[in-house]
Amino acid sequence: MVNRTGTYIAFDGLGQQDPTKSDFRYYATIQGWSASKSSDFRLTNSHEKASAVRDTSKLATLQASIRQRLQASKNMLIVLSNDTRKSGSVLSWEIEKAVDSYDLPLIIAHTGFDYVMNPKGLSDRWPATLATRLNNGSAKAIHIPFKQDAIFDAIQRFTVNGEKLNGSFTYYDEATHRRWGYIR
Repeated sequence: MVNRTGTYIAFDGLGQQDPTKSDFRYYATIQGWSASKSSDFRLTNSHEKASAVRDTSKLATLQASIRQRLQASKNMLIVLSNDTRKSGSVLSWEIEKAVDSYDLPLIIAHTGFDYVMNPKGLSDRWPATLATRLNNGSAKAIHIPFKQDAIFDAIQRFTVNGEKLNGSFTYYDEATHRRWGYIR
């Protein structure tokens, strides 16, 4: 049995070789938050728990590594931006496997928002594989803003062995957003 302690962070690389031109920059931000000495939170990153795969790897090798990482994960953090593609990216396949094969709770972080309290109103950002699984109820998910407190809280709480999500369109209430200073 695999020890499921990591968080699998998924984002759309947007087909870019330059990480500053893709959603990789959000992944780098999360790594920075976790490494900060002023934060008590330490991310157990599933990407660091499995063998590294170079961008030039064959698709089968990449998919095998992703499956290994997903199997070691307690949840999946999906970063969605205005640029996230609806289909044709590895992100779509990662979401499909996370939900269909590994039953991972999804933490869907929307960039560019101070709060998220109407997940369905953000459906234009969802890749098709995610939309299908949210709408048919097979994905258990919480929708949050791409903000440190929200991300860290959700990662700690919603895991395969932790607090369960009661549906596909869960979100934090207004009081929680206010406590974090996201709503004034």
